[in-house]
Amino acid sequence: MNEPIRIFIGYDRRIPVAFQTLVHSITARATAPVTFCPISLTNLGRLYTRDVNPLQSTEFSFSRFFTPYLSNYEGWSIFMDNDIIAVDDIAKLWALRDDKYATMVCKHEHDPGEAEKFMHATQTRYEKKNWSSVILFNNAKCKALTPDYVNTATGLQLHQFKWLENDNLIGSLPLEWNTLVDYNHFKNPSMLHYTEGGPFYPDYKDCGYSEEWFREYAAANNCKEADVFQLTTTAKSKLQREG
Repeated sequence: MNEPIRIFIGYDRRIPVAFQTLVHSITARATAPVTFCPISLTNLGRLYTRDVNPLQSTEFSFSRFFTPYLSNYEGWSIFMDNDIIAVDDIAKLWALRDDKYATMVCKHEHDPGEAEKFMHATQTRYEKKNWSSVILFNNAKCKALTPDYVNTATGLQLHQFKWLENDNLIGSLPLEWNTLVDYNHFKNPSMLHYTEGGPFYPDYKDCGYSEEWFREYAAANNCKEADVFQLTTTAKSKLQREG
């Protein structure tokens, strides 16, 4: 059997529900074995030494670039943000790997108009914005991403792929594999990226494709003995009594 599809997902301790829902959405549709690795700052420990940047909106804004190192610079790996759900088979994305590239991304021309996004984070604008939110890493060709480089490079050096010799090493993926909700409008999106703010934030509960996210959330927490809503009510009740 071939090795499983290696998937690294940005983990933010403020919203573990996003990670869990994404994992379910991929697992439910995958036609090949998959493995998941959350990139969490608590797991990286002393490996990650960067100070918090006031412009970073997630805990994994920079730690995502540890993916090749965590893969021992071998084979291919996928990184993706946590505010995503898959609505198609991840094996189809995996099949698009092309060894002539160091990375493969959805090359959006994304210039958001708003000044803020979720949790009042600053909406920054820069060339290649959102290219790094879903990345296929050809790990052996990404050895420039050492822990020292990831910890010391500027945000733009990392997110604009300045660590590659040139942009010819960045392959293109269909934009449907990183559909930016409320910005892109594709007939058949493959992955939905709630980049401005996911339905798990109260201010975005009615954003585009919110019903799809809540459907995945409910399915991820389903059990034959109690539905997700009953379990949530029970958990709140027990925690209030214990508090």
